[in-house]
Amino acid sequence: MQLTVTGKQLDTGDSFRRHVEASLSSILGKYFKTAIEAHVVLSREAHLCRAEISVHIGRGIVVNARASAAEAYTAFDGAAERIAKQMRRYKRRLRDHHAKAREASEASERAMDYVLAPIAEEIEEEGAGGAPAVIAEMSTDVPNLTVGEAVMRMDLADAPVLLFRNRSHGALNLVYRRADGNVGWIDPELAPVGRKHRQGA
Repeated sequence: MQLTVTGKQLDTGDSFRRHVEASLSSILGKYFKTAIEAHVVLSREAHLCRAEISVHIGRGIVVNARASAAEAYTAFDGAAERIAKQMRRYKRRLRDHHAKAREASEASERAMDYVLAPIAEEIEEEGAGGAPAVIAEMSTDVPNLTVGEAVMRMDLADAPVLLFRNRSHGALNLVYRRADGNVGWIDPELAPVGRKHRQGA
């Protein structure tokens, strides 16, 4: 596994890197022998240290976790425990998913992911189109998944939303984390028949 440890306004020495490598190897070794890479970022946040861990375990599955504490080691250990908790939660499904992926290559398609600048109030008032400036763009995958697999990936990545192509019918779907903690699912293919009829009338 390729490991990158980065410190922002903090010095991460060899001792900390060895601690990170030993901890992640122990956690991942219980579930996946083939993790591709891991990134650990340690930063200063006021009087706290913030640790962010991102582990790519293959087939488009990324596990993210973060934690803050007064000490760097404590912050990392907190984030690492969250990684372990997520892996334990999805242990069986991850292994099943990994086995299925070996049997048949998992189709995905490429899409552009844009980061937009906020729309300035004066631009809106002047009616200059209201189009926000693109401050970053990158290529991303739109995976072909079941709804359950999409929810698992969103949860593992600690992401608020995931766009995917529904394996059952091929349409674009969206799962997202609701404010009440539940997961929402948007599927245009499952719109009520009456609603479709009214829209087409």
